[in-house]
Amino acid sequence: MVKSYKELLVWQKGMTLVANVYRETASFPRGETRSLIDQMRRAAVSIPSNIAEGFGRKSRAELIRYSQISLGSLYELETQVIIARELHYLPGESHASLDQEISELDAMLQSFIYSLRGSDAIATTPQRGKTRQ
Repeated sequence: MVKSYKELLVWQKGMTLVANVYRETASFPRGETRSLIDQMRRAAVSIPSNIAEGFGRKSRAELIRYSQISLGSLYELETQVIIARELHYLPGESHASLDQEISELDAMLQSFIYSLRGSDAIATTPQRGKTRQ
């Protein structure tokens, strides 16, 4: 039974992706600071943040919902990584590395959401007046 979102491998993988996005965007042109860099960093940060927020809601339904939001942010980031590659801001190996991380996290999030729909793997506290989902 998982007692903290920090124990979730999907959250840990999301945190690693955040650090890598910050590292890679540090070399982007200065003019991109208020556009693509900020967008990529916000999307990346949103992934583990929403998993944590969903976990904190103490409801499986909310964790699923926030995990789906994380998945949307992951796809947003994937699109931005493609844009960065097209603009030649990301060298081939950097793009390939981020692309691989995104693909792995996509699979992990999809599996996580699927497992939440049919398991008691996450410890949740019922909300007052509601039964445990």
